[in-house]
Amino acid sequence: MAFHHIPVLLAEVLDALAPRAGGVFADGTLGGGGHSEEILRRIGDTGVLYGIDRDPAAIAAAAARLGSYPGFRAVHGNFHDVKALLPGVRLNGGLLDLGVSSHQLDTPERGFSYHEDAPLDMRMDTTGGVTAAEYLNTVSEKEFCRVLREYGEEKWAARIAQILMEKRAQRPLATTADLVAVVDAAIPKAVRRKDDGHPARRTFQAVRIAVNDELAPLEQALRDWVDMLLPGGRLAVITFHSVEDRIVKLTFRKLQNPCTCPPKAPICTCGKKPLGRAVGGAVKAGAEELTQNPRAHSATLRVFEKKAEDT
Repeated sequence: MAFHHIPVLLAEVLDALAPRAGGVFADGTLGGGGHSEEILRRIGDTGVLYGIDRDPAAIAAAAARLGSYPGFRAVHGNFHDVKALLPGVRLNGGLLDLGVSSHQLDTPERGFSYHEDAPLDMRMDTTGGVTAAEYLNTVSEKEFCRVLREYGEEKWAARIAQILMEKRAQRPLATTADLVAVVDAAIPKAVRRKDDGHPARRTFQAVRIAVNDELAPLEQALRDWVDMLLPGGRLAVITFHSVEDRIVKLTFRKLQNPCTCPPKAPICTCGKKPLGRAVGGAVKAGAEELTQNPRAHSATLRVFEKKAEDT
């Protein structure tokens, strides 16, 4: 299957980053390269765009698609490690389009989708790490319950975790159908019928986040990306569920107001200065985009601008 990507909130991202000739940008979640290509078109032959992705398939596809742009630099790695991947680089703008890509969802053998029966993998970087099958067959009931509640906001977390223990005691889970069966056995049929969407979607989301360690390093990663921005540079972040969005919103708030002094203190004594400001609030896709790309329905864009003086 060809690696494809319908860039979500493209016009809004371009408006926020305002890429111009000669600029230096980084796309930390390259995917199919849709956002990156539009940035490359605007920065011209004198600009540079670093496209980072942990998925080797994305890197290979983007290299083929964007290789004709002289400023494109493909980088295999995790955007959480941006400072190690791009040492000494200063950016006019950065983009993070979080979550799973359309290609990953639509490639059954990757194991991200609950609609297809496939091996339980879910790794964004297929060159290493623990697969979803390995995770599900070794995780404790208590830890899995926590992951379902925190990463999937699943009300039936305790019951699903209990059923997982029972099912894997009979035989190890191996396919996505096995995980769907766990959810089906845990959630009453009457509740499943009333669910707005597939009942397994929250569990799959939680497992994917756990397997790829998506959330724990996110706040520090956002801080690192802001630190790499030039004065006046902007970081645009697109999230697809409330857990991610909450981390981004709160991190931007801390960067804008890092002071830790008591609220009623007459003067600031902690010495922590604002690094910039959040630009606007949460931006959602419009009706026209939702018609063309239903997956944009859960997308939320937030933007942070670094202060003009880089001190």
